[in-house]
Amino acid sequence: SYLRESLDCILNQTLTDIEVVCVDDGSTDDSLDILKDIASKDRRIKLLTQVNRGGGAARNKALEYVTGDYLYFMDADDLIDLNALNECYYIAEETSLDFLIFKAINYAEDIGETFETDYYNMDKIRDFAQDKVFSFDDLGDLIFNISVTPWCKFYNTEYVLNSGARFLEGSIFHDNQFFWEVLFNAERMYFVNKAYYTRRRHSASSTGAGDERYINIINVVNNIIKLFVKYDRLDEFKKILYNKKVFWIYTRYNEIKEEFKEEFYSEMKRDFENIEDSEFSGLLDDRN
Repeated sequence: SYLRESLDCILNQTLTDIEVVCVDDGSTDDSLDILKDIASKDRRIKLLTQVNRGGGAARNKALEYVTGDYLYFMDADDLIDLNALNECYYIAEETSLDFLIFKAINYAEDIGETFETDYYNMDKIRDFAQDKVFSFDDLGDLIFNISVTPWCKFYNTEYVLNSGARFLEGSIFHDNQFFWEVLFNAERMYFVNKAYYTRRRHSASSTGAGDERYINIINVVNNIIKLFVKYDRLDEFKKILYNKKVFWIYTRYNEIKEEFKEEFYSEMKRDFENIEDSEFSGLLDDRN
C-alpha cells in the first residue's frame, strides 16, 4: 500500500547519482510486481528477491550489492525529505564522517497527524554535539540516547563494510545488533538537527504487532551485552547496561498481547535466573 510513495521519496531525491537496492523478502501481495514495474522505468534500481527471511536478512542481502560511497537504509512504508540525501552527502564529504545522525518524526495513520518523540528527537545528542564531529569515546553514557534505527543514519559504505556489522536475522528487532557494532567502531560522527524522516505508524508494522516475536528481545539484549564484552566496554557501562536490560525486556513484556504473556514470562524468568554475573542484582536501581 505504501511502496510506491516510499520509493518516490528516494527516486525523486535532489541527489540523483544514486543506486537503489530493493529486496523483495518473499512478499505474498503485489509488492514484487510494483517493484518490477518501477525498476523497468528507472535503471538506478537493483531488484533482488529472496524467500521470506525477515528484515534483517533482507538488509544483509542488500549489503552484498552496494557499490555507492555512502549507504542509507529506507523502510518500505515510510517517507524521507527530498533534500535529505543531498544535504547528508555534502556534510559527510566535508567532514569525512563514518556516519551522520538525524531526527525523525512519527505519522499516526489512524488519525492523520504527525507527532514528535524524545527517542527520535535525540535532544541530548543535539545538545552535546553542537555542530562538531565526535567519536564513540566522546559520548560516554550518551551512547544510550541515540536511536538504534538505521533509517536515521547516513553511513560511509566502506566504514560499514569494514566494521563487519550485520543485522540480526530472524528477529523484528534486527537493527539493534547492527547499530551497536557500527557505533563501537565510530570515530567520526555528526548530528544534524533536522527531522528528515517520517516514520509511519500503522497496524501492519512488525514492531508494533505485539505478537510472540516480541519474546526475541531477550536474545537481542543478550547479544548487545556480548558486544560490550567483545569491545571490552562492559565494565565501563555495566550498571547502566544491566538496568537497560531489565527496562528493555520488561517494556516489551508489557506491550506483548495477553495470549503470549505466559510464554514471555517463562523465557524472561529463565533468562534472569541464568545470569552468571554476581554483581547483576546489586547494580540494579530500586525501580528495577
